[in-house]
Amino acid sequence: MAFTLPRRGLLALPSLLGVTALPSLLGVMALPSLLGAAPALAQTADPRMAERSSGPADAPLVVTEFFSLTCGHCAAFHITTWPQVKRELVETGRIRMVWSDFPLDDVALRAAMVARALPALRYEAFISTLFSTQNRWAFAQGRQMEELAALAAVAGMGRPEFDRVIADQDLQRGILEARLAAQNRHQIRATPSFVFGARLVSGGVTMAEFRAQVERGGRA
Repeated sequence: MAFTLPRRGLLALPSLLGVTALPSLLGVMALPSLLGAAPALAQTADPRMAERSSGPADAPLVVTEFFSLTCGHCAAFHITTWPQVKRELVETGRIRMVWSDFPLDDVALRAAMVARALPALRYEAFISTLFSTQNRWAFAQGRQMEELAALAAVAGMGRPEFDRVIADQDLQRGILEARLAAQNRHQIRATPSFVFGARLVSGGVTMAEFRAQVERGGRA
């Protein structure tokens, strides 16, 4: 299962980027012109936008997951399947798992910003915590930022820093640009989505399905 973009709704780009209105499907497609009003955030220039991954740099296969931190199917994958993937395929050197933000809403975007602002070594543990406690913070109507701030505090980010991070326009822009690039390059239409080398697989795959995709290698 997966959250498809039309079903969940595209990211609320008007409110995030300060414009008044956009047609639903054209919102993300119009993102280049909206972002063109300000300098792009170079991923190589900002360590917060550097690769977040687990596994050896020279692994024979790179698997990239595109996820939203408020996606229930993404949470299910991380809670039930990711520990097995890590133990069987990452720690044995067969794959490197790369995490790529694909926020579906404003709450997911803010959570992704916080995760990327933490030291890189804390990233995996923090997103795992966010997924395992998703019902507590992501759907706490009117209190999402309070609950997210509490979890960030446990990870070492105090409230003043948290407030600065979720208001950081450069970081926000960098994540949205990366999302748009992924959508255009890989035709991402649902979360979670996985790219095994060059092959796109959408949906919350089981361990058996994930293993079978790894066995196929990176060919399209």
